[in-house]
Amino acid sequence: MAGNMAQAFGIVTSSGSRIYVDGMQDYRPIGAFSFLGRYRVVDFPVSNLSNSGIDRIQVYVSQNPRSLAEHLNNGRTYNINPKHGKLQLLFNQDSRVNNIYNTDIRAYMDNMDQIEHMPFPYVVIVPGYTVFRQDFHKLLQDHIDSGADITFLYHKTDRAKTNYRGLRVITLNRQKGVKTIERNLGNNTEANIYMGTCVMKKDLFVSLVKKAAATSSIMSLSDIINKENEDLDIRAVQHKGYFASITDLKSYFEANLELLDLEKTQELISDDWPIYTVTTDSCPVEYFKGSKIVNSMVANGCQIYGQVENSVIGRGVIIAQDAVVKNCVVLGHSVIGRGVHLENQIVDKWARISDGTEIIAAPDLPGYIRRNDVL
Repeated sequence: MAGNMAQAFGIVTSSGSRIYVDGMQDYRPIGAFSFLGRYRVVDFPVSNLSNSGIDRIQVYVSQNPRSLAEHLNNGRTYNINPKHGKLQLLFNQDSRVNNIYNTDIRAYMDNMDQIEHMPFPYVVIVPGYTVFRQDFHKLLQDHIDSGADITFLYHKTDRAKTNYRGLRVITLNRQKGVKTIERNLGNNTEANIYMGTCVMKKDLFVSLVKKAAATSSIMSLSDIINKENEDLDIRAVQHKGYFASITDLKSYFEANLELLDLEKTQELISDDWPIYTVTTDSCPVEYFKGSKIVNSMVANGCQIYGQVENSVIGRGVIIAQDAVVKNCVVLGHSVIGRGVHLENQIVDKWARISDGTEIIAAPDLPGYIRRNDVL
């Protein structure tokens, strides 16, 4: 594995200007979102890179970086040996004038010296708002063997009308060459979703970034690749298995609840492909007399007196007697009072919901209860 992976470094991108998760992203970047009760979203791309033998990784962040910086720390969590590897958190100067200027290209230009000093011929780029499993060692080898300029990773779906909005769709020729790159406007049910993940030579990446910056202040890396498509040999490799992209509140909600399906979870996490995260030493879950748990993930440190169904419950949550929590994602250290009835809600950290409160939303329009809020 070390042979080819020594040739590449990793970039984990931020969400940029076109993606914003209302409510939750006011407090932290998408990469720092709690996921499945014990992970953060950023754990998945960073663990994929680390498991693939890539131990020089740049993680880009633009807004509210504190929680992400605390979580990533020096990279030891991800099995990155600081003697030869390094996990860098890189910042860019956000525009306060207009969010359209806050592109990935701007972030790369603000940190161009850090990119150009990387002593590797190849770069693997993966979004920090995606959840999937991928061996980048194999992807890099496929790229080198093909002789292509750029290799995309794509996911074939029959849910393009309702899911993966805001991402790109690609059309391919018979040789798996990329013909077109367009936004997913939900026009078709079936589509090849470009996962924002690609491999190319570092020198090509640098030249594309500089060309994009000189062309338009609001251009993204995908935009410049699309513009240069005719002059580049772009191939595509199909991703198999679970894939989620956290681009709005609904996609975050659905991704958590979808993974209550054990088969899907096993596509993502296994003994031979661990997803690393910061662990906390706390008591196991306490289930008290009268509690009832159905098809749910409950993290350590919780106290459950009531009923939990088809939900993901984060660390240290208290669910009181006679409370019903159904189809919900409840983040850490929240308190759900006695007799409360919650359905199709995302409850942010440290929220407190008073006794007897009933809050029910439609499954396709989940509700959001703010961090630290008292209802």
